[in-house]
Amino acid sequence: MFGSKQKIREKLAGAIKEALGGATWLESVTVDDDGKALLVIRADPGAADVAEHRRIEAENYAGRIPGITVVRSVLTAEKPAGHAHGNTHDHGHSHAPAPAPSPVAGLRRVTKGARLSDEAMTQGAPAPAQSLKPVAGIDRILVVASAKGGVGKSTVAVNLAAAMAKAGMRVGLLDADIYGPSIPTMMGTVDAEPATSGNKKLVPVEAHGMKTLSIGYLSDPDSPMIWRGPIVMSAITQLLNDAEWGTAAEPLDILIIDTPPGTGDAQLAIAQKVPVTAAIIVTTPQEVALADVRRGAAMFAKTHVPVIGLVETMSWFDDPAGVRHFLMGEGGARRMGAALGLPVLGEIPMLAAIREAGDAGVPAALGNGPAADIFMALARSAAIALDQLVTRPAPEIIFED
Repeated sequence: MFGSKQKIREKLAGAIKEALGGATWLESVTVDDDGKALLVIRADPGAADVAEHRRIEAENYAGRIPGITVVRSVLTAEKPAGHAHGNTHDHGHSHAPAPAPSPVAGLRRVTKGARLSDEAMTQGAPAPAQSLKPVAGIDRILVVASAKGGVGKSTVAVNLAAAMAKAGMRVGLLDADIYGPSIPTMMGTVDAEPATSGNKKLVPVEAHGMKTLSIGYLSDPDSPMIWRGPIVMSAITQLLNDAEWGTAAEPLDILIIDTPPGTGDAQLAIAQKVPVTAAIIVTTPQEVALADVRRGAAMFAKTHVPVIGLVETMSWFDDPAGVRHFLMGEGGARRMGAALGLPVLGEIPMLAAIREAGDAGVPAALGNGPAADIFMALARSAAIALDQLVTRPAPEIIFED
């Protein structure tokens, strides 16, 4: 029995090393009988950002390997050349330097050399989605997130939902962007007011074949939402749990949640209270946005929410002469996806049709032409990724070209 367990541990450790492509900065990998992996990563003390990037990359790759239940990492640092020799002091005595402390499991180096324990890192961390109670009437929940504002996250959420509905899926769309609800405008439902059913639950507003709810339906559009964390969390959970999204006989195939940008209270509330199936992270190609993608990916890793891929917006602009311009940079999401071990599900160019459709309250995905084709392709990629992630039988959805 012991030998069998040891072989399993060695096999999983080998799979992690193989997934990381023999990275020279990966010093060692150990896996215990419960599938908990510990990665020891060599770090340059003068390049903390590079070390953090490598840590996130390694944890993402390792966490996707079947059989690995938990991934922890330790950053170690080598002393600069010359420090390994004895130092001669004024009194002529030679002293060997104190040995560098060995890496300790459960400690992680962060900026400025401080260390946080696993207990500190996991304070308030939610249980995996599998242990959360399912939401009645909903089969799958897909979060559309961005760690930075202004990248077109709501546009992606609305059009992804519309494309899936167009393909025949039963789709719900929840606007959890408490401080800046955009879905009422983009769905053409600004004046809508959800009704209340006989059992005192909200009845989602139906638009373009989808069921929608937004804090924008329940508040004055001209009044600022000056809410603190607990109120934000309460509002999100009520919109999700106190609504009639579907029935046992006809549940939603998928609920798409448009989250606010960042990695704060709203995102943590969703991760802690909602059995999220997976997440998509939206970004632009520019480096200032990509830096936040790392933080978003790390947040979802900490909250046990699998990320199925990245979506890049503002990828390029084609001028009237047909010349393509990469105004925001080129290939940023592909580079970041490769570093994090995540696929790029779609690249969305700057198209006037997408903006015009959103302003008019009719998602571009519902029309015809290049914009609709782009979002249908994105919906197809997301559906395939979800099917690969979820093991239970799913409704057969056919995307027709």
